[in-house]
Amino acid sequence: MMDWTDRHCRVFHRHLTRHALLYTEMVTAQAIRHGDRQRLLGFDPFEQPVALQLGGSDPGQLSEAARIGEDYGYCEINLNIGCPSDRVQEGRFGACLMAEPQLVADCVAAMRLAVKIPVTVKCRIGIDDQDEVEGLDRFVETVAATGCDTFIIHARKAWLKGLSPKENREIPPLNYTRVHQLKASFPHLNIILNGGLATLEQAKDEMRGLDGVMLGRAAYHTPWLLADVDRAFFQKANPLTNRIDAVTGMFPYIEEQLRRGDFLSKMTRHMLGLFHGQPGGRHWRQIISEQSHLPGAGIDVLRRGLEAIETQSNRLIAAE
Repeated sequence: MMDWTDRHCRVFHRHLTRHALLYTEMVTAQAIRHGDRQRLLGFDPFEQPVALQLGGSDPGQLSEAARIGEDYGYCEINLNIGCPSDRVQEGRFGACLMAEPQLVADCVAAMRLAVKIPVTVKCRIGIDDQDEVEGLDRFVETVAATGCDTFIIHARKAWLKGLSPKENREIPPLNYTRVHQLKASFPHLNIILNGGLATLEQAKDEMRGLDGVMLGRAAYHTPWLLADVDRAFFQKANPLTNRIDAVTGMFPYIEEQLRRGDFLSKMTRHMLGLFHGQPGGRHWRQIISEQSHLPGAGIDVLRRGLEAIETQSNRLIAAE
C-alpha cells in the first residue's frame, strides 16, 4: 500500500476497528537509517496494535531498522517480499527476493536477533516462471528455519518484467488453493491469506483452515466494512454504529493535526470511500475532494459533507 496509507489512514481505520492489526506502508531500512525517523516511523498510540513493514535486503540495515522500530513502539516487524515495482527491484528488495530464500533467511535471522517482538514475512506464491509448489515450499522452509513462524501470502504470482504494479495486482490469477496447500504442508506455521479479498464474508470463507486474513484495497476503498471486523473475527462489540459517528469521531484528531500545521486533504483523502453506495455518497466525495485542499480548509468541510449526506438521506425517506 505504498503511497496509499499513512498514519492518518491508520487512525481513521482504528476508529472503525479496535482489534484488527494495522500495518504501515513499506518503509525501507535505508530510509530509516538516513531519513527523518519521526516522519517515517512516528505514530499515534491510538493506532495500536500496529506493525511496521520494512523493505530491504541487507541483514545489518534491516536489523538496525527493526530495533529502531521496536524502540518506537511497534508490536511486530514485517519484512515485505511481495512488492514487484521497478523501484523496489532496483533496490534489490521486495518480490525479487523470492529468488533468494537464503538471503531472506539471513535478513530475518538478523532481525529476530535484534528485537523481542515478532518478525513476520509477507510474500507472493511465486515470481515469474518459478514453480508455485516447489518454489514457495522451499522459500517458506528456508525462512522458517530461522524461527520465523508467520507468513502472509499474497495468493498471486508476481511478474517482475512486463507488468506494472497495478497489473501485478490484477492479471496474475488468484490461487487461494495454493495457500491452503501451504498450510497443510506447514501446519505448525501461521499462514495468513492476502490478495483480492473484497468482503468480510469472502474473507471468513477463505480463512477456514488458515490462521488469518489480510485486507488491503478493499479496506481502503470501502472502509466501512472494517466496522464489522470486531464482531465477525474477534467476537467483540464495536461501539461505532454509523458512518457519521466515524467522521465526527475523527474531529479531535484532525483539529490537533491542523494545529500542528498539517493539511486537511492529507487526512480526508482516506475517508472518501466511507459513504460508498450510500445516499449522498457522491456529494460527500465531491465536497471532500474539491474543498479539502483549499487554503485554510478545516472541520467545516467535513460538516458540509455530512450535511449533504443527511440531506440526501432525508430526501430518500420523504420519497418512501
